[in-house]
Amino acid sequence: MQFQFESLADFFTMSGHGPYVWACYFVTLLAIAYLLISPITAKRKLINDIKKQQRIVDVQNQDLSDQSKSW
Repeated sequence: MQFQFESLADFFTMSGHGPYVWACYFVTLLAIAYLLISPITAKRKLINDIKKQQRIVDVQNQDLSDQSKSW
């Protein structure tokens, strides 16, 4: 098996196509990272929003309970 390029520098330049190739790899890695991280952050935000709503409901229920005891 023979290596396609003569040196490591030739590998990175890829006969003049290197900037295009490496830019494509970079954009692809960014897209994959976004697709992996986005659902995780959305789930965290959803859980925090649900907890916040539950605290509001708990406070409202506590206020109603305190008002009914005063009658």
